Amino acid sequence: MSNFLDNLFSRASKLNKKIALAEGDDVRAAKAAEILTKNKICKVVLIGDKEAVSAKFKDIDFSGVEFLNPAVDNTKEYAEFLYELRKEKGMTYEAAEKLIRENNMYYSAVALKKGDVDGVVGGAVFSSADVSRAAFQVVKPKAGIKSVSSCFIMVPPQDFKYGNAPAYVFADCAVIPYPDENQLADIVQAAYLSCKNIVEIEPKIAMLSFSTLGSAKHENVDKVRCALNIVKQSNPEIKVDGELQFDAALVPTVANQKAKGSPVAGDANVFVFPNLDAGNIGYKIAQRLGNFMAIGPIMQGLSKPINDLSRGCVAEDIVAVAAITCLQGE
Repeated sequence: MSNFLDNLFSRASKLNKKIALAEGDDVRAAKAAEILTKNKICKVVLIGDKEAVSAKFKDIDFSGVEFLNPAVDNTKEYAEFLYELRKEKGMTYEAAEKLIRENNMYYSAVALKKGDVDGVVGGAVFSSADVSRAAFQVVKPKAGIKSVSSCFIMVPPQDFKYGNAPAYVFADCAVIPYPDENQLADIVQAAYLSCKNIVEIEPKIAMLSFSTLGSAKHENVDKVRCALNIVKQSNPEIKVDGELQFDAALVPTVANQKAKGSPVAGDANVFVFPNLDAGNIGYKIAQRLGNFMAIGPIMQGLSKPINDLSRGCVAEDIVAVAAITCLQGE
């Protein structure tokens, strides 16, 4: 596990990025700020009142950590910016100012949109819906991206016996509940880029199902096949196959029985789940029963990087997500 993380931190540290941690008054974010700063992985901006946060966490060293307090720092400027951005959707200036003062996710998203920080990490306290809402309304998708999605970077334990990837990509586990075939195809393309850019290995993508290459008949299976065809037509360079059961995607002996001749079966390193139920349950089983480290959810397809956290995260998870956020802003 440490080799992947060491490489991740080393790559991030060379970029000199400034990352906002939205939940400055949470002990995990405060501790992550200390770790990130001491190890020079990135510059950190903690969103919160410096005096209050420092008094609350007396044992944490905030040397070198920058603070932005939504109650006093750039408040009017950010409120005006948010109002101009959202007034056509019915937002008043008063509502914009209230959001900036009271909602650290919106404050952080505006700081990112204006270029005052290079990335944002939140979700230790905020729900995924809160993080996504600020991201979609303020930062918005990249040009040409129809479906913003997410992935988890899953780092295997040292005794993992299948494959030799330094990490695996699971998508989508946090954003699109029931993707249609076009959204599934978008998730495949986004996960392909996440694997290349974050894990730095050649993606081999399995589109998962309860069926392997026609072993079962169902409309959900048909949807996965349709999505596969869309990907093959639009991005023929992507190594992808489906529909595959998880064991056929990962285990060579099972792949040999169920999916002989598949370009990815038995050797997949990216797993695209058919819906959010499967994705969310799947990553948590790998994390809790399989002892994988789950980093994310990492948002895919935004114009600037905002990343979510599991509310069950620890400080070290925030450090890893912040490092990935640096890489996404390259």
